[in-house]
Amino acid sequence: MSELISIIMPSYNTGAQIGATIRSIQAQTYENWELIIVDDCSTDDTDAVVAAFADPRIRYFKNEKNSGAAISRNRGLREAKGTYIAFQDSDDLWEPDKLESQLAFMKEKGYAFTFTDYRIQYPDGKFSPYIYTGPRKVRKWQVYCYCYFSTITVLYDVRVVGLIQIEDIRKNNDYAMWFCAAEKTAMYRFPRCLSTYCKREESISSGSKVKLIKHHYIMYRKALGKAVLPSLFYTGLNLVCGVLKKLIYRTKAE
Repeated sequence: MSELISIIMPSYNTGAQIGATIRSIQAQTYENWELIIVDDCSTDDTDAVVAAFADPRIRYFKNEKNSGAAISRNRGLREAKGTYIAFQDSDDLWEPDKLESQLAFMKEKGYAFTFTDYRIQYPDGKFSPYIYTGPRKVRKWQVYCYCYFSTITVLYDVRVVGLIQIEDIRKNNDYAMWFCAAEKTAMYRFPRCLSTYCKREESISSGSKVKLIKHHYIMYRKALGKAVLPSLFYTGLNLVCGVLKKLIYRTKAE
């Protein structure tokens, strides 16, 4: 019997996109999965869209009040029954063999935590000319420098990493998870592009540099409990490494 993979998906007002995301999960060649959707009190038709999928592998929860993605992810992780954990956002997409090929790679190499390459699709439907990659191996100290992979590309073994629960921060809560995982294992790149990050108009308009700097500082200060000076240092280091990542860890899409 193949191991169960639990897919954690927070959602908020993505009724227009979540159907396509669920279909990309249902299209997986690896069929032993459960999709745990935690809705953060959406005000659109997310409930109805999810309810239309008559798939017993989909488990749908709704927060009692709007609480943010960190609380939603934490709840999803507590509900997970799988041996492996994957993450998918409610408006992004996977290639059909994402889970099967990534899990096979992990078993072949004996890795407990892997991430794949990914591409970006813009609101007009066009794709970035680049495939975004990362280091072959990410160690604990490198996690402090930068988040070298996208959350939707991750697959890890719960038996090694354990239950992750993170501080309640509105932004970078996915990044904060990897500091917990890095205490248990290194992270390895599976060099295939198997995920698509779909940008929405609001994500583009809200991504100012000032806000990014602020939220990185909050992550180091609140989620990781660092003092003021180390938090400022790591925030600056993150900015530098972010520039280097965009120059080094990307390849031209074919």
